[in-house]
Amino acid sequence: MVNGHGNHHLSQQQSSMIGSMPDMCFYCFEVLYRELHNLEEPRTPCFTNDPFPLFVTWKIGKDKRLRGCIGTFSAMRLHSGLREYAITSALRDSRFSPITRDEIQRLTVSVSILQGFEEARGYLDWTLGIHGIRIEFYNERGSKRTATYLPQVATEQGWDQTQTIDSLLRKGGYRAQITPETRRSIKLTRYTSQECQMSYSEYRELLEKQSHYHGQLCKMQC
Repeated sequence: MVNGHGNHHLSQQQSSMIGSMPDMCFYCFEVLYRELHNLEEPRTPCFTNDPFPLFVTWKIGKDKRLRGCIGTFSAMRLHSGLREYAITSALRDSRFSPITRDEIQRLTVSVSILQGFEEARGYLDWTLGIHGIRIEFYNERGSKRTATYLPQVATEQGWDQTQTIDSLLRKGGYRAQITPETRRSIKLTRYTSQECQMSYSEYRELLEKQSHYHGQLCKMQC
């Protein structure tokens, strides 16, 4: 369930974080489920609360169609960051209608923790399947725009580097013809990520295990 994109030398902090990423996915489901059912917020999670840039992605169905994806490049403490973006990506992604209660059983959540940001030497100075990319560019009206794809997007779509860049320009709102000069004018930042995903059925399975454990603990304490 946990995938590392491009990090071969991990610090102790990063290793600890990766080990707890399934808990982060579980927490996102808890946050969304309780939000949709008007329940109180889940209790404070046990995983690290260190600050990282992060994204939360929701997909739906067996074919895992994108249902919402929003995050931040500013380092946020993980507890508040995941809580905020679990809800924002599910309910406030302008590309989609808000996720409903009826859909939650068909969802899969992905948490991406971003790191290793480097300014690229050009629009092709990154590696498919390893790097996520963030581009800055000026649209046809001269306004500065930005857009990003996480590391897994290009390979999931079967794109080469140029197709990825062109798609990202369109995602960012560039409407004019894309020329080699357009691509060369881009400022590109590459980064890596640690990603974990969890389906709703996996979430429910963990929830039942936790309930059983707490029930047994209560019996022992009583």
